[in-house]
Amino acid sequence: MLVDFAVEISLPFAPGIGWSPGLSDKVEFDDFNLTEREFPMTDDRLPLAELAAKSGDGDFLRALAESVLQLIMEADVEGLIGAGRYERGEARQTWRNGYRERSLDTRLGTLNLKIPKMRSGSYFPSFLEPRKTVEKALVAVIQEAWINGVSTRKVDELVQAMGMTGISKSSVSKLCKDIDERVNAFLKRPLGGDWPYLWLDATWLKMREGGRIVSVAAIIAVAVNTEGKREIVGLHIGPSEAEPFWTSFLRDLVRRGLSGVKLVVSDAHEGLKAAITRVLGATWQRCRVHAMRNALAYVPKGQHTMVAAAIRQAFIQPDHDGAVQTWRHVADQLRARWPKLGAFMDDAEADVLAYMAFPSQHRTKLHSTNPLERLNKEVKRRADVVGIFPTEDSIVRLIGAVLLEANDEWQLQHRYMQVEAMADLNPPAIEEEKPLQITPRAA
Repeated sequence: MLVDFAVEISLPFAPGIGWSPGLSDKVEFDDFNLTEREFPMTDDRLPLAELAAKSGDGDFLRALAESVLQLIMEADVEGLIGAGRYERGEARQTWRNGYRERSLDTRLGTLNLKIPKMRSGSYFPSFLEPRKTVEKALVAVIQEAWINGVSTRKVDELVQAMGMTGISKSSVSKLCKDIDERVNAFLKRPLGGDWPYLWLDATWLKMREGGRIVSVAAIIAVAVNTEGKREIVGLHIGPSEAEPFWTSFLRDLVRRGLSGVKLVVSDAHEGLKAAITRVLGATWQRCRVHAMRNALAYVPKGQHTMVAAAIRQAFIQPDHDGAVQTWRHVADQLRARWPKLGAFMDDAEADVLAYMAFPSQHRTKLHSTNPLERLNKEVKRRADVVGIFPTEDSIVRLIGAVLLEANDEWQLQHRYMQVEAMADLNPPAIEEEKPLQITPRAA
């Protein structure tokens, strides 16, 4: 855990005059040691001049940080005890019972702290609470690379910037085991119910394999269930985006309980299209943003605005039939000047406009892979810190931890899609009325 310190100093109005009054939670620093005062409570002043004299230029900030955190802990303990050091009173709940040593890794280096102990009860400062899962995973990946001999200059700089002085293999193994158990339980959890919408997107990462650096694809799957809730349902690492790769991934999702998929949104991958048809039997929606980018590649840059505006006319139509007619009309108009663009629009018509056949309340979320963009940015931000992953397990550990925390945040948010429109996906079957038959009475 990396800790930043914001130090607020209350300066005196004039030499020889006491400190300016501050808020009750403000830490005052007595830089000048003007007077010698005794308090029944713990002294909440920091002698900055004394710290500067004892510490060098490089150690002053670290010593200051240690003193600030120590004052915070002492103040917290006094609040729990109900009295200061050596103070007697009816409000006292318990007594102090020494200290226990604890180190804290920060950007200033390793801080050596003394956590106060009490005879009854316990105290643990909030700033020493365990790291978040993502932070643990990031540290574990960097440490694993360090221990496994992947000590590149970048990894070395990262370790030093995080203020770490080294860690044993046993500690790394224990940390990784805890993260792996949580991540694997999340990525392999059963998927119950129907999931009408599924988004798939790939992020390319660097990994060491056999003494060389290779690119691997990290496929992230996000789905929406019939209650309108969005969840991350899968993560898969592979060397390419060929059909066997996609087929294996989708079959694993089905094995875990993914069912009722009606629309899959992704980039244009021939292998993925074949896998969707074979495994899910669902409709495929080509990402509209990527399709527009591919279409504009056939026209000069100066004509991009005009062509894009013409193509977008199909997207604002109220229904699927209107969108198809507009798309074909625009394609015929553009075909005269750019034949390749017209041919592209003919081929992409069904894939780009597939979402128009679904409820209008859901279309803004269905036409592209944009619902995954923020998630992909966070994944890339965390992955860029590592740079080159030492193993595939380290990728799953870090990326899985990012997905786990993102999924937890999604569950606290409102529904991603309207539940009322979900009924339009499965209209109730209407039974045909059978003609009334009159059986003649037997004689």
